[in-house]
Amino acid sequence: MRKTLTVTIDDENRDKGKIFVITEMDAWHAEKWAGRLLFAAMNAGVEIPDGISQAGMAGLATLGIQALTRIPFEAAEPLLDEMMGCVQIQPSPSVTRALIADDIEEVSTLIRLRRETLKLHVEPFMKGVQSTSGPGDAKTQGSSNTSTSQRR
Repeated sequence: MRKTLTVTIDDENRDKGKIFVITEMDAWHAEKWAGRLLFAAMNAGVEIPDGISQAGMAGLATLGIQALTRIPFEAAEPLLDEMMGCVQIQPSPSVTRALIADDIEEVSTLIRLRRETLKLHVEPFMKGVQSTSGPGDAKTQGSSNTSTSQRR
């Protein structure tokens, strides 16, 4: 069963109170997504340790998020868009649906959802891996007034 993460926005902004549900990609898509991201990093000149390009999400976790910020936006944009395919909005307790552009009104919410989506996918591999990513990585939970709960 795929992991899910429920994120409730508590920040004082236009998205306050909105609930989002993030669902882990299936293994096939996650592996392909991670591979495309790692190859984009290599093409951007990020030093990739030997064998990591075949390690998928585990390799991504080992690489560290900060190194991935060197990828040109043109290469990152389709990956970012695909990442948001994992996110749904829950406008009421009985309804969870795919996102549309108007569902998210704050850039900070979008960034938070992207960070939580990536964390959901790489966190299982982070145990025992020293991060090279700095602020905002898996060690830092981000905004303290955004509540996150995980269901399995």
